[in-house]
Amino acid sequence: MADVLQLFVAGLATGAIYALAAIGFTLLWQTSQTVNFAQGEFVMLPAFIVLLAMNVLGLPFLAAIVPGIAAAVLVLGFLFKQAVVAAASRHGALPLAIATIALGLLLKEGVRDVAGADVQPFPPLAAGSVSIGGVSVPVHSLIAIAAAVAAVAALQAFLDRTPLGRSIQATAHNPAVARVLGIPVERMIRYAFLINAALAALASILITPVYLAGFSNGEWLGLCTFVAALAGGLNLRGAIVGGVVLGFMDNLAAAYLSATYRGVLPLVILVAIALFRPQGLLGRGEETAA
Repeated sequence: MADVLQLFVAGLATGAIYALAAIGFTLLWQTSQTVNFAQGEFVMLPAFIVLLAMNVLGLPFLAAIVPGIAAAVLVLGFLFKQAVVAAASRHGALPLAIATIALGLLLKEGVRDVAGADVQPFPPLAAGSVSIGGVSVPVHSLIAIAAAVAAVAALQAFLDRTPLGRSIQATAHNPAVARVLGIPVERMIRYAFLINAALAALASILITPVYLAGFSNGEWLGLCTFVAALAGGLNLRGAIVGGVVLGFMDNLAAAYLSATYRGVLPLVILVAIALFRPQGLLGRGEETAA
């Protein structure tokens, strides 16, 4: 029973973090048809920015999170949209996909050159554990679950209940109709890129204490994000379901299978989705609505 509860909490925490990255990935696809193959590196990088703020500026961990998220939103949101997507998208979907792959490699190798190839410890938001039903559960896992749920709830409320959020959703549903209605589509797309960067930064801060800060983390995180988004049918609610399901399966594989099989699991899920349910768990044909 103790093992089951620990696996449940760990799976929910991991899945919630995967869901954050998958939601951002999906939002970019819905609003701009951008398939961001650098999404894993987007989750990897903010942790190193936080470590840089701690080591170079001498900031305490909680204070270093603020410039870490701000820098991530600037670089991975605004600059990514303006310098990479805006330039590459003029030439079609394939050049844009290649550009994001190249950006991911650039971020990965850049972090290795600056920070080194060795993994580095990353502080949890809270140390220690609490006893739930006689089972010791890490406090950081509970905080990760709460933070991810709060972020998703806040994003959903923003999209559903504010004029700006509804404009972003209209852009995601049909950009051409949104333009006819007078919605500034390009501005809504920029907001989507900023939201994705913020979600990626939050996911980075929540998951790096578990995986440690390593330049190659983006490979695994990118694969899990991609699979979670596709499993959910490339819609926002589906991305949540896909992330949580993958998180549970990932932790079950880690507990009961070897590391080799755990690494293959996302690929098996991806192939299964492509063969048996290409529209995803919650997708319906060509639907991309939020």
